[in-house]
Amino acid sequence: GTWNISRTGFVCVCVFCRFSALHHAALNGNMELIALLLESQAIVDIRDQKGMRPLHYAAWQGKCEPMKMLLKAGSSVNSQSDEGQIPLHLSSQHGHYDGSEMLLQHQSNPCIRDHAGKTPLDLACEFGRVSVVQLLLNSNMCAAMLEPKPSDPNGISPLHLAAKNGHIDIIKLLIQAGIDINRQTKAGTALHEAALCGKTEAVRLLLDSGISASIRNTYCQTALDIVNQFTTTQASREIKQMLRGMEYERRKN
Repeated sequence: GTWNISRTGFVCVCVFCRFSALHHAALNGNMELIALLLESQAIVDIRDQKGMRPLHYAAWQGKCEPMKMLLKAGSSVNSQSDEGQIPLHLSSQHGHYDGSEMLLQHQSNPCIRDHAGKTPLDLACEFGRVSVVQLLLNSNMCAAMLEPKPSDPNGISPLHLAAKNGHIDIIKLLIQAGIDINRQTKAGTALHEAALCGKTEAVRLLLDSGISASIRNTYCQTALDIVNQFTTTQASREIKQMLRGMEYERRKN
């Protein structure tokens, strides 16, 4: 596209995509250009076509020095993109520990949900970012992040996302942090998710941690009912065996 040139001579913004020079500098970690643009009164929270600010791009790349510069210049740490994401969503999803820590130190709110209903913790759990999960769980907002959203108690849970993707270490961290292991969404518990996705070790860990195998989802299915719909893979056979064992023990007692 074509570019507008400001009176100071700096490239300011692409006419078609609204992607400014400051966005480019933040994305690429160009400290010299960031400093030059900010000194020339570039708008620190200028939005591109997705509602992303330069800080979003620096956080996405995990570039701490550019983030520090933008924050010092007054960038809003909790500004949401058009998809509802704050910079902490991006740094958490991509596993940037230092960047996430910096954002939290600047009062980033880890309880903010994007338009898909996910918090930064949800994304870190979904993508297996163990160190970022630990960081978020150690924050003073831990309890609030583990609670269901009041307006949507059947919404996404970090435990469901970790179980669905077989992230064992994260499941352990969430259970240690006191998450409700039997919390249900419409699809069921985290056990339903792990069983459906063939995550054998996640199923074993959840069962060993005391999750109920008898809970039915909104379609009246237990986790065993779900796994019975699988093709006969090795994973599904092992999971069936574990769940049948639990069912047998339950009936015996």
